[in-house]
Amino acid sequence: MLFEERKSGVLLHPTSLPSVYGIGDFGAEARRFVDTLEEAGQSLWQILPLVPIGYGNSPYQSTSAFAGNILLISPDELVEMGLLTEEDLGEIPAFDKERVDYDAVKAYKLPLLHKAYETFCAKADEDMQADFAAFCEKQDMWLADFALFTALQAHFRAERAKGIDEEEYLAFAVDTIDFLTEEQQKDYFESACWNTWPRTLRKRNAASLKKWTRLLADAIEEEKFYQYLFFTQWQALKAYANEKGISIMGDTPIFMAYDSADVWANQKLFQLDSMGFPTVVAGVPPDYFCAEGQLWGNPLYDWKAHKKTGYLWWIERIHKALEDVDYLRIDHFRAFESHWEVKFGAENAIVGEWKKGPGMDFFNTIEKTLGKLPLIAEDLGIITDEVRALREEAGFPGMRVLQFAFGNDKNNAYLPHSCDKNSVMYSGTHDNDTTRGWYETATEAEKDHYRRYLNVDGRDVAWDFIRMAFASPAVFAIVPVQDVLNLDGSHRMNRPGIAGGNWGFRFDWNQWEEGYTHGLRYLAELFGRCAERENSDF
Repeated sequence: MLFEERKSGVLLHPTSLPSVYGIGDFGAEARRFVDTLEEAGQSLWQILPLVPIGYGNSPYQSTSAFAGNILLISPDELVEMGLLTEEDLGEIPAFDKERVDYDAVKAYKLPLLHKAYETFCAKADEDMQADFAAFCEKQDMWLADFALFTALQAHFRAERAKGIDEEEYLAFAVDTIDFLTEEQQKDYFESACWNTWPRTLRKRNAASLKKWTRLLADAIEEEKFYQYLFFTQWQALKAYANEKGISIMGDTPIFMAYDSADVWANQKLFQLDSMGFPTVVAGVPPDYFCAEGQLWGNPLYDWKAHKKTGYLWWIERIHKALEDVDYLRIDHFRAFESHWEVKFGAENAIVGEWKKGPGMDFFNTIEKTLGKLPLIAEDLGIITDEVRALREEAGFPGMRVLQFAFGNDKNNAYLPHSCDKNSVMYSGTHDNDTTRGWYETATEAEKDHYRRYLNVDGRDVAWDFIRMAFASPAVFAIVPVQDVLNLDGSHRMNRPGIAGGNWGFRFDWNQWEEGYTHGLRYLAELFGRCAERENSDF
């Protein structure tokens, strides 16, 4: 069975790994982290989506559901592959060790990737050429559209950076005058969003696609090569982790960013108007935490259109994801039962309505093709009996978060004694504060409840939560690396609803004390989450 064996692990996105190159990557430090997990008795490494980052550097607003974030490619591994030399690496900038400066990283790493591509074109041996060709053939379902989309966007951005084409811009402005402000029109146009491209490209006219594929052939091939490098390095790292007994738990957003290859290439699968703009967008209604709700702005699926295809795009998406990870968390699972629908152009998510999702028909159809799915349902937020029933019928574990457990309700669903086995217990997630940060800002009622629940004084709240998570009945227990390192709230990964300053957390090995390794193994052994060793404490 997929979720029978008790496991525990650490949440750490690869961007947060130590590296001299300004951002974590798939090189030696990633293997060191795997080795540390093995020594610590852990069997899960949870990551965030590996896809290209989008607005605000978020991996949840990506230009693709299938492609990889090429900033994670290791320059050292490119040297090992013979695609770069040590001299090519040049003088490495003095990057910030605590935060990822994405602009600075791009300025340094993208020219290196271009140099690697030039080397491949000039000197690659037959084996590498054949391997690249095989990758392109296997991944053609998504790769061709993604590479063309990326090349087109780069082309139009470069052209428009020289100065706005008055004729093209005027035509777009006239078409959108009724629903976009002048500022929005300029933002769409200058960023080269796909709905500002020439009409034949927006509509994916076959002759136009053929023409532009020919014109941008070199750039398209280069984008495909970057994806080849990404997945070659990632699959090698994943194999290394699996050999050490570490399974990868991945993550996928349920919705797509509007300005993405997937929406452009599959317009009939989304609720769009004749110009390609969304008619309705995703979000969540007002709640205790946000009086105006959260307006995410992602286009919503046309589930009837998906059903007519037998959910083919989703089958391909999940199949690809499960090639890259061992378990897959689906963000905002509740939308498969019903989602909050807001009109495009609304200022907030207050006015909207719940619309039904595809329900069990979706999962039954996909499992007929892919078999039993190792999925984890992110079922946080406004959860109804219907959503719970869907998750239970599908058989997927749900999520429990200890930071949501304490206060006045002595039988809160997130408390360990209320948790069932078919769950994944977290101290906190990437969207939460660190546990130390949580305690520093929690209400007195929450602090008091936690201290009495464990009979502790609150001096070691992060490790108290780690112990609670590991001790819980949940089949999996996951803790963010920030809690292992006992870091305060300045080190959190994301602040939902705040556009800037997120996704930059990095850690340094100097923060990892030997006692953390021993402590994780001790708790994993104590609570039956790893095999005991001969020299263990038991």
